Amino acid sequence: MKVTFLGTNGWYDSVTGNTVSVLVQSEDCDIILDAGNGIAKADRYITQDKPVYLFLSHMHIDHIAGLHTLCKYRFRKGLTVFTQEGTEGILETFVAEPYTVPFRGLPFKTDVRELAPGMHHLPFPVTCLPLVHPTPCFGYRLELEGKVITYCTDTGVCDNAVTLARNADLLITECGLKPGGESPDWPHLNPEMAISIAQQAGARKLVLTHFGAEVYRTLEERRAVQERFQSLCPGLVAATDDLTIDV
Repeated sequence: MKVTFLGTNGWYDSVTGNTVSVLVQSEDCDIILDAGNGIAKADRYITQDKPVYLFLSHMHIDHIAGLHTLCKYRFRKGLTVFTQEGTEGILETFVAEPYTVPFRGLPFKTDVRELAPGMHHLPFPVTCLPLVHPTPCFGYRLELEGKVITYCTDTGVCDNAVTLARNADLLITECGLKPGGESPDWPHLNPEMAISIAQQAGARKLVLTHFGAEVYRTLEERRAVQERFQSLCPGLVAATDDLTIDV
């Protein structure tokens, strides 16, 4: 499988990248994690001939702003959007006139499905659990082709993040804060916190994304984090837009 980081910023687009979106390409389907503005670049990488599954972590606008670009696509086998219980109505309001083309007006079949916490078969196994954030937010654990990919953003340190990341082949977490930074009233992770989650879970590889755009103003600052913590977390990657890794 290939994992491509379409957008790696939190909060807003800047010279460092677009807001957060991650593409997972498997043999049978294409999976997109969050729909920040980076989602508009997915057609650089996919054929649009496979089923597409979009998982939304929560309703903060940096994770859904790119939904207005869906009308550019021609997903020939349709799009299924997965979201938390109680949020389909929010999406139907956001992806609608006068803001953008509504789901029912897109040039391909689209389904929106709400998920309860727990494991689901969609058709591959997916576990979703709540994370720690000011608004309800899901982390996801995907099991595909004998591999496990875990996605946790936005969150502070919590047991569910460790549970989702248990023995994962790839753990993708946010890194909204600088080393040593804390934000107890608006929970996010700094690099040390993300590494601690990966180590507790026994995750094989950690990639940091969702860098706070107001905190990490240059890509050099991200690279400095990667270099500083490589010895503590071998193979650590600080993602940048359009980075692709194999899993």
